[in-house]
Amino acid sequence: MYRITKKERLADNIYLMDVMAKRVAKSCYPGQFVIVRIDEKGERIPLTICDYNREEGRVTIAFQTVGASTKMMAEYKEGDSFLDFAGPLGRPSELIAMSEEELKRKKILFVAGGVGTAPVYPQIKWLKERGIETDCIIGARSSNLIILEEKMRKVAANVYITTDDGSKGFKGNVNDKIKDLIDREHKTYDLVVAIGPLVMMKFVTILTKAYGIKTIVSMNPIMVDGTGMCGACRLSVGGTIKFACVDGPEFDGHLVDFDQAMKRQQMYKTAEGRAKIRTIEGPDHKGCCGSDNG
Repeated sequence: MYRITKKERLADNIYLMDVMAKRVAKSCYPGQFVIVRIDEKGERIPLTICDYNREEGRVTIAFQTVGASTKMMAEYKEGDSFLDFAGPLGRPSELIAMSEEELKRKKILFVAGGVGTAPVYPQIKWLKERGIETDCIIGARSSNLIILEEKMRKVAANVYITTDDGSKGFKGNVNDKIKDLIDREHKTYDLVVAIGPLVMMKFVTILTKAYGIKTIVSMNPIMVDGTGMCGACRLSVGGTIKFACVDGPEFDGHLVDFDQAMKRQQMYKTAEGRAKIRTIEGPDHKGCCGSDNG
């Protein structure tokens, strides 16, 4: 059993939890994720790692209540325990494999949308611990949906808040702020890391491609099973079939077919849609097409 030592409500329907999971904490890296099962009847819920402490054996997760499983998960309190907390899964951020000398030569901009702020945080923290300064844009529809701002300001050189309604920070979306930083403030970047809703990442990559800036995206939003078995996270990257949970979750954003990924995500919401995918893909289909109620 994996005990919850801290629970915090970050925003409407968004929660943070610290969970004691020594083996996961000992070997995880930014960019990876875990699969949580709350009890014997619970579904497998893939969640990105928001933070970790190897000495304490603690792993931090953040999640949004979008279905029955995550709503039930949100009812858990400090002192309660999860049945399963499996991980780390997926590949670490490619930044982890770079030398400190190489990283120090790069000017990196992180773009976080909504709950995507959670997996952005450990990457910026990891870089900060190695003396690498980065910029970060946190975007949301309104101020009440901005999360982890204070924690982010402790590790990022500059944090820019954007809200669609102008209730906090820069009025506009994250793309508007990217344009503002580059065109008006004359900032230059060698790399953009964008994590958030699929539609946000799609339009960030369109913009950064026009600027000629390499862009990494995390395809966590399309995961269901988290092991490559269900086939939900199948996507096309540079014309090659990949699975976000085992080949990613991070990919070159300029090579991802976002339209296909978004269409597939919508189809997976219904049994009819999943059956249609099995028919279309035939022998090439991978997995059992489990439901996504999380």
